Amino acid sequence: MDQEKYRTEEDSLGKVRVPEAAYWGAQTQRAIENFPPGSLTTSVDLVRSIGMIKWAAALANKETGRLGKEICQAVVAAAREVMDGKLDAHFVVGIFQTGSGTSSNMNANEVIANRANEMLGHGRGRKHPVHPNDHVNLGQSSNDVFPSAIHITAVEMIETRLEPALQTLRDEFLDKASEFDEVVKTGRTHLQDAAPVRLGQEFAGYAAMLGHGMKRVRAAMDALYELALGGTAVGTGIGASRSFVEHVITQINRQTGRVFHEAENHFAAQGARGALVEMSGALKTLAVDLTKIANDIRWLGSGPRAGIGELILPAVQPGSSIMPGKVNPVLPEIVIQVGAQVIGNDSIISIGGQGGNFELNTMMPVMAHALFQSISLLSAAARLFSEKCVSGLRADARRCLEMVERSLSLATALVPHIGYDLAAEIAQEAGESNQTIREVVIRRGLLGGCDLDDILDPEKMTGYRDE
Repeated sequence: MDQEKYRTEEDSLGKVRVPEAAYWGAQTQRAIENFPPGSLTTSVDLVRSIGMIKWAAALANKETGRLGKEICQAVVAAAREVMDGKLDAHFVVGIFQTGSGTSSNMNANEVIANRANEMLGHGRGRKHPVHPNDHVNLGQSSNDVFPSAIHITAVEMIETRLEPALQTLRDEFLDKASEFDEVVKTGRTHLQDAAPVRLGQEFAGYAAMLGHGMKRVRAAMDALYELALGGTAVGTGIGASRSFVEHVITQINRQTGRVFHEAENHFAAQGARGALVEMSGALKTLAVDLTKIANDIRWLGSGPRAGIGELILPAVQPGSSIMPGKVNPVLPEIVIQVGAQVIGNDSIISIGGQGGNFELNTMMPVMAHALFQSISLLSAAARLFSEKCVSGLRADARRCLEMVERSLSLATALVPHIGYDLAAEIAQEAGESNQTIREVVIRRGLLGGCDLDDILDPEKMTGYRDE
């Protein structure tokens, strides 16, 4: 590029060339040059949370008399543009940066300061009258801003995306549990035929698993409502005041409609990232459960002629480039792959949690990236699974009944009448002769005085029904 398309700025390390059109400044430019962002750029949701903190901090600093009216108004207006996504293109720092998130925090400080100065009729890169550190970052540090922004972002993503998607999927499973309650099928343990169950019972189990998962996520959210704001550099609060912190968090709560609060202990809030590790564990458990459910559904729908075939899955796309008519369980496979990614992200977050050295954790950017990705992927997977798979599932009741009738596990119902050993003998004979349990019992003339149809009624073997 030509020289005139750049401007020269200066920081504590010397002069830096910055693109003339950029709202960012010297420190952001150094971060770009030290590690180009590539495809892993900072989440726009996180950027907007940082913008909100800067917005709230400007209002708080005006309330406490540390920021003049004109500068406050300009910073608030510029920060609002960040919150509204209007300046997303100017947040260019990648995930792999300084581990405290300092580069992202300074990216926000510089963008907001330059935009505020522009609003006040001045050029970019001058740091006057609005200075990125002295005004936009007043009463703050990267070390308390960045972890607070992560918490705010995670709460917003979970409450607006993940929880609604999980609730919809859970409701869909409950609907299917009711729809399939009359369908009796073969139970399976160890991948072998077991006593009969109702298809609706299996789906009620899936709904319950999701319900438990939602409770775990909600319980883990408690720690995310705690913000590190006010601890500044090392947890002592140097450069901030008690009234400043109260005003900042009050403004954030007004903006979000939530109830965030100051950390009980700032050394813990900045030196450790236990809240992220805990939430990731809840998300991992959810991913594991969703993987089990998706695996069950694709196995129950396997076939259509040479598999289990108890379920008929909606056809969403052709399944083969060479085999005409083949349809694959696309949505369950998507969910399973998402589960693998979330489990991998949990490992990243667990390792990141170990990166708390003394007064600061220095693995926050990658932890934030992994956590936000897990929330986003689970939200999308749950929504798509519900809409494009579970809602369209159908049961092949006839096939289910035929398989139950041929199951050797029906011998279980004979045990109270003829004992375990004779029932096992009948099951073995039925298996070797390719007959049903019913056929062997009739041929042997057993239970002549009993109602065999009643004893071998598979529906009665599926447990109690609600009255």
